[in-house]
Amino acid sequence: MAENQPIHIEALNPDCCNQWLYQQDACLTCAMCASVCPVAGVDNYDPRKMVRMVSLGMVDQVVQSRWPWICTMCGKCEQSCPMGIDISDLTRKIRSLREGKHVPGILSKGLAAALETGNNLSLPKEDFIFILEDVGDEVAEEPGLEGFTVPIDKKGARILTTIHNKLVNTHTEDLKPWWRIFHAAGEDWTIASDNWEGTTWGYFTGDDEAMKVMAGRIVENMRRLEIDTLLWPE
Repeated sequence: MAENQPIHIEALNPDCCNQWLYQQDACLTCAMCASVCPVAGVDNYDPRKMVRMVSLGMVDQVVQSRWPWICTMCGKCEQSCPMGIDISDLTRKIRSLREGKHVPGILSKGLAAALETGNNLSLPKEDFIFILEDVGDEVAEEPGLEGFTVPIDKKGARILTTIHNKLVNTHTEDLKPWWRIFHAAGEDWTIASDNWEGTTWGYFTGDDEAMKVMAGRIVENMRRLEIDTLLWPE
């Protein structure tokens, strides 16, 4: 099993973990999970082995390994498991035991940025609005979409839609299909100018408290703008 550099992990209290470890004891080692896993074999990752290691009390070893971060959390393993073991949820719990500074990639920094600024990019509000309006102007140049504008902070709209950070960074073209559909359907929609991020990296890092903060901000936007329907693409 590939491992990162040594990581200090506080001793785990088995009693506190029982609420998410008990299911793993039902594992039959049938390998149905491994047979459908799209990343099985990467650095010898095998969801069946991970489940068995947790069941055998080898939690520290799993937490220190790369295995929990190789998982895409697609959920195919759960769908195929004859014993109904929530392997994706187990993976999130294992990830939550990693200290933030040892979380791989940009997940930890992106989450910290989102909690501080409302989005994973730390994109200033005025820049966000400029990007939306600029892409909206491009849409308005298309036949049949003359006069199109992006409704920002529209109070009383029917739908509030969140935005994936990449859509205002490297994939702005992917905003247009949504907006064309809204226009064709005559939909009443809007985008919030603050706390618009629809991607909570708290999910991928197993940080439930961060997820609550991010989700709570979206709920507050709905209350502030008096909207009762949320479109949360992420």
